[in-house]
Amino acid sequence: MAAEQREYGSFGAGDDGEVRERLVNAGKPAGEYGKELLQRMNGGTHQVLSEWAFSFVVLGPDMHALDLGCGGGANLARLLARCSEGKVHGLDYSPVSVALSTETNAGAIAEGRCEVVQGDVADLPFEDGSMDFVTAVETVYFWPDLEAALMEAHRVLAPGGRFLICNEDDGTDEITLRQSKLVDNMRVHTAGALVDVLGKAGFEDIHVHRNLDKRWMCLIARK
Repeated sequence: MAAEQREYGSFGAGDDGEVRERLVNAGKPAGEYGKELLQRMNGGTHQVLSEWAFSFVVLGPDMHALDLGCGGGANLARLLARCSEGKVHGLDYSPVSVALSTETNAGAIAEGRCEVVQGDVADLPFEDGSMDFVTAVETVYFWPDLEAALMEAHRVLAPGGRFLICNEDDGTDEITLRQSKLVDNMRVHTAGALVDVLGKAGFEDIHVHRNLDKRWMCLIARK
């Protein structure tokens, strides 16, 4: 319907079928369409969003960092620039994402400074306390068991390590909420809901940063 096609939530414009296809591929990119989507997400609004979120943290050069739902690998590159003497790990459950993240960061992988693995956020293949910093940018919408995944992020962090969540939508936009219901097992979270589940997962010292004009939010919590 014409009126529906003019609506814009955080997930873009279009009829329900177009939005559903876009969201399914954002959740688990597949095929050429998924690869094209990831390549676009490596730049544009997602680039600005990620740089905004990363502006709230200072990372040491020798840190070990992990990006959950690493997508096309752009945030791995950002972490590599900040952790120049450490190691950066990426995890995604989409083979297309793993392949593109690997391609995007091929030089650092060849140097042994980066690794990208396929896996489940609720069952991370990393040792207890092995990470200093963990990120989840534009991905927790699609985690079927959010608390279990956050407990895993907490487990792999070293004492005092920090976890960053960044979402393009803060859960208050009615159009975005309606769009999210087009896809099974997708949920747009409010800051309050994320603070609550972070606390249940064992995190402390939780700070919420917002861009009210754009409805962006970034949460940073400490183990």
